[in-house]
This record gives sequence, C-alpha cells and structure tokens, in this order.
Amino acid sequence: MGINYQRLYDYRLSGVDQALRQAVWAEIAFYLHGKTAWPARVLDAGAGRCELINTVPAAERWAVDVCGCDEYRHPGVRAVPGGIMDAELPHGYFDGVFVSNVLEHLPSQDAVGAALARLGESLAAGGRIAVMGPNFRYCARGYFDCADHTLALTHVAVAEHLYAAGFDVTEVIARFLPYSFRGRLPASPRLTRTYLRCPMLWRVLGKQFLILGAKPG
Repeated sequence: MGINYQRLYDYRLSGVDQALRQAVWAEIAFYLHGKTAWPARVLDAGAGRCELINTVPAAERWAVDVCGCDEYRHPGVRAVPGGIMDAELPHGYFDGVFVSNVLEHLPSQDAVGAALARLGESLAAGGRIAVMGPNFRYCARGYFDCADHTLALTHVAVAEHLYAAGFDVTEVIARFLPYSFRGRLPASPRLTRTYLRCPMLWRVLGKQFLILGAKPG
C-alpha cells in the first residue's frame, strides 16, 4: 500500500478557503493560457482539485489525476482517470498541456522523462507545454516537508528534461510563483493579478519555476 493521496491533500489543505484558492488560480490560469498561445484543446496533467483547468478559457478542457477529479471538477471539464502514464489520451490531439506541481512527486528522473515524453505524444505538432513546480534551489529548506515530494528539481533540470523528451524549450523562468498558497501575503485575485504583471516581484517572492516548451513541427 502506498500513500493515500486523497487523505494527504485533505489534511494539507484543511485550513485553506477552497473558493478563494479557485479564484486565485483563475488569474494564474488566464496568464498561463496566454503564455501558451491561447490553445483551444487543453490537458491538465495532474489536475488535483482542478483549480487550473476549471478556469482556463479554452474551448475544450481535459483533466488527468490519480485521485480523480469529480469532487471539484466543473461540468465542462472532461476527466480521464489514472496517471500520466496509464491514462487513455488521444495521440497528437491537444495544442496545450499544463503540468503544475506534478514532477516532484514522481519516483525517479527516468519517470520524469517518460511522463514528459508521453505528454509530447498527446500534443499536436506545434503544441505548447507549460511546466510549473517548486524550485529546489530557492525553497530547499521546506521542500521535503511535503510527504509526497520525492525528487529535488530545479529549473535547469526540468528544462533539460523537456528538451530530452523532444520539446523545444522556449522560455525558462527560474522564479515565478511563491512556493505555497499559505504565504505571508494574503491570497486574493486582485493581488495575484498585480503580481503576475510585475516580474520584478517574482525575483523576490518567486520560488516556483515556469518552463515553457513547444513540440516541433
């Protein structure tokens, strides 16, 4: 028996206002949608509570997560059960893929490479991928406080993984979002919107990377 992820995340997020969390992620989702050239068919690989995919303004939205997505998923989002490697995904179909706070949970560096390669297979030629996660270089002290963090990843390593998996790396942002939703600043959509418009703040508060890539062709 492995980790009961449902109970783990219920415990971790027990003191978080889910409605406010969703509103904050709506701002992040809109920003990421623009950074990936406004894709029409979007896959969220490791959707969790679906905060990102629920609010992406795309015509078609799919969510994959090992815990299932039904409790928080909006009706317009199509859920695919399973993990990245075993979910039944169409080949060459999506023009945008989001991978947010997923890779650090995988069991090995080889698993990271395999997961990214599988997502590349589901992307159409010219499709974009956005990979976000905690940057070990800037949050090492609390990184392994999370029971499900197994790999120490930095922006440099993830960019290498993306390229090795067949993507063109188009942008590497070492410091993007703060590490945790429970930061010193109160979470609010307005503050989040302001933060996303001020990259100077990222260099002070950002502890998660954002790596952007494209599938050749």
